[in-house]
Amino acid sequence: MAETDPYKILGVAPNASAEDIRKAYRKLAKRYHPDLNPGDASAEERFKAISAAYELLSDPEKRARYDRGEIDASGQERPERHFYRTYAETGEGARYRHPGGFGAEGGFGPEDLGDILSRFFGGGEGLRVRGQDQLYRLTISFLEAVNGTTRTVELPSGKTLTVRIPPGIETGQVLRLAGQGGPGLHGGPPGDALIEVTVAPHPYFRREGRDIHLELPISLKEAVLGAKVPVPTPSGTVQLTIPKGSDTGTRLRLRGRGVPAHGGQPAGDQYVTLKVVIGPQDSALEAFLQTWQPAGAFDPRRHLTENA
Repeated sequence: MAETDPYKILGVAPNASAEDIRKAYRKLAKRYHPDLNPGDASAEERFKAISAAYELLSDPEKRARYDRGEIDASGQERPERHFYRTYAETGEGARYRHPGGFGAEGGFGPEDLGDILSRFFGGGEGLRVRGQDQLYRLTISFLEAVNGTTRTVELPSGKTLTVRIPPGIETGQVLRLAGQGGPGLHGGPPGDALIEVTVAPHPYFRREGRDIHLELPISLKEAVLGAKVPVPTPSGTVQLTIPKGSDTGTRLRLRGRGVPAHGGQPAGDQYVTLKVVIGPQDSALEAFLQTWQPAGAFDPRRHLTENA
């Protein structure tokens, strides 16, 4: 089973400083980055795990909640234990405890608890019980997840809730809307609404941590002579300078064009990987290449014969 503890993934102690965590992440990210390990699926999976662990531990609020056991390693909420666990574990109540404990998955709701309290106390009148949390699922677009947005969710009851999506949210993360869940018992407070988010993929953007990646096709002329070309980013189109003599695989960085700064974390960057596209057949280009002789003895396949 793959390791899920973010501290162990980064190889740091639970009391490690923020600087120690950053240094550990940078060291591992350089070692396992997919660009440095082309075609290595295990390195790619390790890099994803490293990035996810750093995203959690570099956020002071998320790290504190993970340390307290409120969220798991993926950032998802852990189920709360609402229903008089203290009573269930002591005295006469221990004989009636549910095998999974109150609040366990598939545990008791407020209605079930009313019957149990009636057996314990001869009636549950006057005992305030918090309502159940209710889980809902929401699918948002890739750009909504990167930039943040506000969405309206309609519940099965017909009630609508306004949900604020923070920048940088990822699939599987859960938003908590306090007091918007099931009603309490005997005047108890309502539970919370838990909104589990799914992020739809984008046709050409790809995300790694807080950085955005894009493969950009360029023409042969743009690659040889250089050019300024429009490039889409999550926050809008910008002009990118293509250096002279660029080749397929050349990677350029657009600072601050990734996931926006939020929650104490800096903005990510956008990385643009160039891909030279020859384009449709061109008789003039063919005629030129028939007589053209490159300067110097350039062999693009030299490394293959040297390592054979």
